[in-house]
Amino acid sequence: TMNLWSMTSDGGDVRQHTRHSGWDVRNPALEGGRIVYELAADLRLYDIASGDEHLVPITLSSDFDQLREKWVDDPMQYLSSAHLDAEGERLVLTARGRVFVAPVGAGRIVRASNNDGARYRDVVFLPNGETLVGLSDESGEMEWVTLQANGTSEGRSITGDGTIQRRSGLVSPDGRWLAYDDNNADLWILDLQSGAQTLVSEDREGFGGSRSWSPDSRWLAFGKAAANTFVQIVLYSVDSGASVRVTSDRVNSTSPAWGPNGEFLYFLSDRNLQSLVGSPWGSRQPEPYFDRQMEIYQVSLRPGLRSPFQADDELTADDGDEAEDEAMDHDTVIDIELDGLPRRTKRVPIRAGNFAGLTVNDGALFFLDRDAGSRGGRRLTAVAITSEEPELVTVAENVGSYELSANGEKMLLGQGNNLYVIDARAAAAGGLAKHRVDLSDWAFPIDVREDFREIFIDLWRQERDWFYDPAMHGVEWDDVRDKYLALVDRVTTRDELSDVIGRVVGELSALHTSVRGGDVRTGNDNVPVASLGARIARTSEGDLIEYIYQSDPDYPEEMSPLADPDLGVSAGDLIQAVNGIDVLSEPHIGALLRNPGGDPVRLRLRSTANGTSREVMVTPTMGARALRYSDWEYTRRMDVEERGEGDIGYVHLQAMGGGDLTAWYRQFYPVFNRQGLIIDVRQNRGGNIDSFILEKLMRQAWMYFKGRTGEPTWNMQYAFRGHMVVLMDQTTASDGEAFADGFRRLGLGEVIGMRSWGGEIWLSNNTRASDGGLARTPQSGVYGPEGEWLIEQIGLVPDIVVDNLPHATFNGEDAQLDAAIRHLQQKIADDPRPVPPP
Repeated sequence: TMNLWSMTSDGGDVRQHTRHSGWDVRNPALEGGRIVYELAADLRLYDIASGDEHLVPITLSSDFDQLREKWVDDPMQYLSSAHLDAEGERLVLTARGRVFVAPVGAGRIVRASNNDGARYRDVVFLPNGETLVGLSDESGEMEWVTLQANGTSEGRSITGDGTIQRRSGLVSPDGRWLAYDDNNADLWILDLQSGAQTLVSEDREGFGGSRSWSPDSRWLAFGKAAANTFVQIVLYSVDSGASVRVTSDRVNSTSPAWGPNGEFLYFLSDRNLQSLVGSPWGSRQPEPYFDRQMEIYQVSLRPGLRSPFQADDELTADDGDEAEDEAMDHDTVIDIELDGLPRRTKRVPIRAGNFAGLTVNDGALFFLDRDAGSRGGRRLTAVAITSEEPELVTVAENVGSYELSANGEKMLLGQGNNLYVIDARAAAAGGLAKHRVDLSDWAFPIDVREDFREIFIDLWRQERDWFYDPAMHGVEWDDVRDKYLALVDRVTTRDELSDVIGRVVGELSALHTSVRGGDVRTGNDNVPVASLGARIARTSEGDLIEYIYQSDPDYPEEMSPLADPDLGVSAGDLIQAVNGIDVLSEPHIGALLRNPGGDPVRLRLRSTANGTSREVMVTPTMGARALRYSDWEYTRRMDVEERGEGDIGYVHLQAMGGGDLTAWYRQFYPVFNRQGLIIDVRQNRGGNIDSFILEKLMRQAWMYFKGRTGEPTWNMQYAFRGHMVVLMDQTTASDGEAFADGFRRLGLGEVIGMRSWGGEIWLSNNTRASDGGLARTPQSGVYGPEGEWLIEQIGLVPDIVVDNLPHATFNGEDAQLDAAIRHLQQKIADDPRPVPPP
């Protein structure tokens, strides 16, 4: 428990002044010999001289407007799932944890759930169209429940044994079974009639792709990761409880889909491994890149079946009508010959693509496709099931998700915040607007008190179910819930709720945690202020341009607005007016640069060198922070170039995300042949690309090439042959720390600077509340070959400790960079590494 303590400036005379237990002292503030602080949800006052400590009684009259009934008037902002009924005539929508049934055409929207103290997830129709099934946390755990589609009843609970997060329920065509998985990586089948549950598969590697029921509800096809992480298609028999693998662990196979006649199982598999890059020779060491890996395959479930995609020949030309009649028979019990099943696999004769989400109806295969490198939605694509040459047809563009109705006749498309229902056929939808589901009148109220309590318990439970250590770091997690529920009852705003949830997460004593977002009320006066890309100081004659931020001249599009050489603006010039308004008429120039909308502004400048005035047009930027950071980065690089006399290269990585690969390619490859290299990960915010960069730094030159002219080159291409160091400080976080630790453990060089932040349990952003709020959960602990946890709460201690002291750093010094340059210069002098001659 955190309490108030004191000590002298030299660290002596340590005393404890408060002795609270259970609740931490928070946010202390000192004034006039007294300290006011927060304890639980109260304020307390401590008198230093007397030692008196007491509650500050505060009574505030308020109508607590943020606790009033709240109307959600934009439910699509909170939509978590949408599903069709069997005929494609209605939708079940789950938004903000509430369940609604909406007609595709005209009609009223029905609220099927009426408990604001419960969150519903993954709600779908049963085949009868009258009943819904989904997850609800009304009991405190996520349990499978039913609801009435007409909203007349809250329904009933099917399960009551929940201890872990359940998800992804798939109902069988006959409505008897529901397949789902959970956070223990177990796959279950639930009998919706009896409530009995059968464990289908324990897969600690996880499940891949979607799953699919056979038309007769007797078989479940699903993707299961093998020990080598490749996903295989598995068939499970409900009758016998036996499983059989349809595909091997040599490739990834996902998205199984049953042909409606039960003769074929279709799936996607990444077997088209044709790299667009065929050689490592080229600038910046080109890497293999595999575009359009996915192909569609079909498995004959019995021997002797002819693929519907196989072209007719003289022996089968007269059998078309019979085959078509058989294809339309949906009532036949499926007979699968398991012996030799994988050998009966054939590729559907269409080109490969970046496919996902395969489904099948009587007439076509449907799937999503996208071009390499494209962002956002995909193309919904179809191919008719025909013995003639198949042709890919784009049904709709920019589709985020889609679903085929159970009868195969309709499709639900998600496109941004809009939903569309179209006919399911291999043809362009055309004019999607007329197929849009009208939800313009959809709005609903919520009880805020009940909502706050549900969000709290939901995020507490998600923290439990996703945390990497099932023992919760030794914390009694149920006791934590009960303790903080008392504070939830005193919460009056969503921000206060986030504060309480943050304290709950803090009980785990783990980094990589944060609480943010949600349905927080915001004002309308958050007006952005643009920047001229310079350090500006107020004077009696105008605003003085003290310094214009520098950037890499190789990328002029990133320069400061005032650095444009065509403007001729220099440090020392005075800004006297913006758009004709005297800058001295406002307290700060930012008041004249508010909400510019990307438009240029007119500046009146006066040169301090010759006193002349002129006007220029400048387009301000919203990237002031990025410009300051680029200036810091560029000036470090120039300092290394100058003092290293061209022998030492410099690379700085602000973070370890996908966008930071650009920085790596820009900065490393131009200096790969230097004698020394500084990789600066100070202030690095983390990410996940450490292995990519470490792999490049581990490359070694083992042979050399020498032609008639020019300097020798070597293999491995762009291997760094010199000496390397990593710069790190106390703000180096997450994957920045992992990179520095890997650099040292792999023997690539020394780490210089200060002990890092200390957060190394990896995580994702999937633990969200019904209102979109996030309580991030550490999900994957990291340990070394010796079996000890790495970095977490300790940080990485550098080989050479150098601190950048505040005053010296403020004055422009960089002791850590100085130390790195000196260290490499000594290394180069002691162990020069020239290219060996032939």
